[in-house]
Amino acid sequence: MEKTIFQKIIDREIPASIVYEDDQCIAFEDIDPQAPIHCLVVPKILIVRLREAKDEHQALLGHLLLIAKKVAKMKGVDQSGYRVVINSGKDSGESVPHLHVHVLGGRSLQWPPG
Repeated sequence: MEKTIFQKIIDREIPASIVYEDDQCIAFEDIDPQAPIHCLVVPKILIVRLREAKDEHQALLGHLLLIAKKVAKMKGVDQSGYRVVINSGKDSGESVPHLHVHVLGGRSLQWPPG
């Protein structure tokens, strides 16, 4: 399988506006933002989508949510509010087959989202 765009960002083969990185994940600005603040938190290991996650990924999945919270604080939307989204599968709007968490904020977000 060919590398996803996220794997290429992780491997520094293509540039990204990185806002956070540790040994388990990387967070960067979305190239097609849907809100004034729109960052992606991506695990460094490839999990294609949420339905492929296994019990052994439990700690990593929790880590992704804690980093999403950290990114929201770094971007100044932790108090005003933000949305955390994980798309899984074609009907969800998933565009990259590599599990990732969207952090959206900076404006009033409507419900339902879709």
